[in-house]
Amino acid sequence: MSDASPLFDDNAVYRTLLESTKAIPWKLDWATMKFAYIGPQIEALLGWSAESWVSVEDWAMRMHPEDREYVVNFCVTQSQAGVDHEADYRALTKDNGYVWIRDVVHVVRNDKGEPEALIGFMFDITERKKTEEKLLNLQKELEALSFKDGLTNIANRRRFDSSFELEWERAHNERQPLSILLFDVDFFKQYNDLYGHTQGDKCLVDIAQTLSLALDGPRDLVARYGGEEFVALLPGADSEMAQKVAERCQRLLHKKSVLHALSPHGRRVTVSIGAGTVTPDGRADRAGFIKAADQQLYLAKNNGRNRTEHVQL
Repeated sequence: MSDASPLFDDNAVYRTLLESTKAIPWKLDWATMKFAYIGPQIEALLGWSAESWVSVEDWAMRMHPEDREYVVNFCVTQSQAGVDHEADYRALTKDNGYVWIRDVVHVVRNDKGEPEALIGFMFDITERKKTEEKLLNLQKELEALSFKDGLTNIANRRRFDSSFELEWERAHNERQPLSILLFDVDFFKQYNDLYGHTQGDKCLVDIAQTLSLALDGPRDLVARYGGEEFVALLPGADSEMAQKVAERCQRLLHKKSVLHALSPHGRRVTVSIGAGTVTPDGRADRAGFIKAADQQLYLAKNNGRNRTEHVQL
C-alpha cells in the first residue's frame, strides 16, 4: 500500500489536518479494491501499521468474525448501489483484542454514476458502546426489579397481573384450562406479634421459596400478592392438576415445619388455599375469576384454615 497518495490531493495542509484528527481517514480504489490511503493513526488504535492495509481483504479479516459477514455484505451492497453509508463493527487489534469502530463511507462515482472510489473515516466508538451496554444492562436490571418482590425475591403483584393477562388470552385462544391458587398464611398477625416483624419477614421468605419448589409447569408462576398473601398461576392446569399442586404446597410446607407456637395446627406455620379453574370462553372475565378464587380462600379460612377449597367455573 502506498500512503504517498493522500486522501483528497497532494496539499500538505490537508494531510496535516487529516492526520491530526482522532478520526482515521482512508481511501479505497473500487476497481482494484486496494487502499490508496489510510491515516497513520490506525496503528495507534489497532496496532496494525498503515503500510499493512493493502486491500479490502485486510479490512475484512481484521474484523470480529461475528460481525464480518453482515458488515462486509452491507458495505459492498451499499457501495455498489452508490449509496453513502455507515457501519458499526468490532475491529480486531494486533494483540487479539478489539475496538468498536464506526465507519462512515462516502461513495465517489464517475460520470456514469458507477462507483469509482470509497472515502471514509473510522471513528473509535468503544466508550460509547460500553456506555450503551451499561445502560442496557441497567434497564434490564430495573425491569427485573420492577417485576420482583423486594422481600422474597419471587415475582410481585405487577408481574402476576401481567402474566395472568397474557395467560388468560392464550387459554381463551387455545381453549385450554387455567388455574390459580391464592394462599393466605394462617394466624400471621399472631406470628408477627409473638416473634417480631424481622422473624415474620423470614417466615414469608421461607414460604415463598417453598411454594416455588411446588411448581413444575414450564410457565407456572408464584408471586407475592400482598402482605402475607401469595398466588400461583398454573397455565394449562385443569382442576385435578391444580388440586395436586395445592396438595404439594401443603405437603412441602408441612415438611418445612416453621414453628408457630400459637397455631392450633401442630404448632407450625400453615396456609389456607383458595383454588380456581376456568377455561375462558367469553362468559367468564378475569376479575370475576380472581374474585371466585378469593371467595374460596375466604371459605377455607372460615372452615378451619390449613385447607384448600376449590371452584371450577
